[in-house]
Amino acid sequence: MTPREQKAAIRNERLALRDAMTPEARIEGSLAMVELAGDRIEFAPGAVISGFWPIRSEADIRPLMAHLRTRGAQLCLPVVLDRETIIFRELAVGAPVIKTGFGTTGPGPEAAALDPDVLLVPLSAFDRAGHRIGYGAGHYDRAIDRLKAKGHMPRLIGIAFDCQEVASVPAEPHDVALDAILTESGLRSFQQVS
Repeated sequence: MTPREQKAAIRNERLALRDAMTPEARIEGSLAMVELAGDRIEFAPGAVISGFWPIRSEADIRPLMAHLRTRGAQLCLPVVLDRETIIFRELAVGAPVIKTGFGTTGPGPEAAALDPDVLLVPLSAFDRAGHRIGYGAGHYDRAIDRLKAKGHMPRLIGIAFDCQEVASVPAEPHDVALDAILTESGLRSFQQVS
């Protein structure tokens, strides 16, 4: 199997496990993320943190995002512009969110576009080395590349449930490793080799 085929198989397997979690387990796991890591995620006052509105069986990090805002973070959400591009729009207090395509929800076009300092990244699977498998469209990889090209390298924190961990992700040269992973068991940082 090619790395792409291996990733697809792992993605399907781990998403099936996540989908099999009860709604109560997902809620409890999502709330545990706030309890265990809400004060451990480091950022400077006013830093821009990109979260996400949950889709399908993803962890609901809206309580975590609200907590990070109380600690001084400026929040934004990814917005899918087309099959190739996501941008990050400011999530202002009280501002409406709308359906932004491809099953996602985010601020409308009137919201300011921001460059995040921290990205909370949804994913399908991850390993102990910080490699991740996304959903297969490469949106985050391209967004990270665009930010790097502008001289901006955000801290990448994967968001998943424990059941999404695998022994090893077949990493490819274009893949960007995570700096940390947050699950219902807590926040784990990875040591990256430069």
